[in-house]
Amino acid sequence: MPSLSSRTDIFTDSVIRRMTRISDLYGAINLSQGFPDFAPPKAITDRLAEIAEAGPHQYAITFGAQNFREALAQKHEHFSGMKVDPDKEVVVTCGSTEAMMASMMSVVNPGDKVIVFSPFYENYGADSILSGAEPVYVPLIPPAFDFDPNAIEEGFKRGAKAIVICNPSNPCGKVFTREELITIGELAIKYDAWVITDEVYEHILYAPNKHVYMATLPGMRERTITCNSLSKTYSITGWRLGYTIAPYEVTERIKKVHDFLTVGASAPMMEAATVGLQFGDDYYRDLQLHYTHMKEVFTSGLSDIGVPFTDPQGAYYVLMDISEFGYKNDYEFCVDLARKVGVAAVPGSSFFKEPVNNYVRLHFAKQDETLLEALDRLADMRTKMLQ
Repeated sequence: MPSLSSRTDIFTDSVIRRMTRISDLYGAINLSQGFPDFAPPKAITDRLAEIAEAGPHQYAITFGAQNFREALAQKHEHFSGMKVDPDKEVVVTCGSTEAMMASMMSVVNPGDKVIVFSPFYENYGADSILSGAEPVYVPLIPPAFDFDPNAIEEGFKRGAKAIVICNPSNPCGKVFTREELITIGELAIKYDAWVITDEVYEHILYAPNKHVYMATLPGMRERTITCNSLSKTYSITGWRLGYTIAPYEVTERIKKVHDFLTVGASAPMMEAATVGLQFGDDYYRDLQLHYTHMKEVFTSGLSDIGVPFTDPQGAYYVLMDISEFGYKNDYEFCVDLARKVGVAAVPGSSFFKEPVNNYVRLHFAKQDETLLEALDRLADMRTKMLQ
């Protein structure tokens, strides 16, 4: 048998998606993979029902339907203040996962290095490796998940051509301040590097935190690739609609990579989701209130149980500290949690480059009754985990 790719021989399957399968196996409440159990906005699903009959059902323009790209550009300008050309600076992708991959492949060469913060969403290191690059990990230091600028500069001194920033961050919920982003931007300018941002949680923030768009900072528009998606903002994770916003020259390259990766995003889904992109400010205020409520329900419940956890500034995840349970392997803890307690989590070690085994990630994008049932099960976990 011929040999397989050496580039991918270190990969496992996605631990996040694996935990969903384990959740299903044991009938657990799935607080592992980050998708909600409530419906998308009715205006979007009503429009999808119309499209099921009327279409479009065939290929859209490869880099995104015209009306969808125009709506994306208008929405981004409204929130960021940065004018975007829908024809020259926007590419619609199959989720932000593809947006990140196409961006990485467009700006790095085999042998390059890419700075990735740790903890990180598991795809970032894989994206670097699949692009032939080497990830260079810089720690975000708990509990505030601050970073040392000297560590970032050291990564650039080692030759990093790009840095990836997830803001707000999955899994730790950090929201980078303007000052922190300026510090990173100044280093990117100094070492002539790209900044690739993952901003899928831009509208899921908790007061007083504010989202700052990296590309709007001084000198950063020409070297920032913004990756985003509609998945979290409109509760349509299964629709797989993502996009990039980048300078014209980069966008032209991303278009070509995207074309050969997936050809194009779903035409009917783009048509239906355009309605959501045209929502007024009240939708985003209500979204923030909704997530603030869910966060308060879940974190207050964890506090009542008396288990330590990180308090997120944005996104919808907490890292629960499982040190007291004495597990040396957090994956085994998560399997037992699903089997014995009936709640599914993700082992924190899948997000850290450092040897961290005392965290598991739980998410709270769920209806009240789901969260309360999960908390009820977790209340007995000290007894059940010893059985």
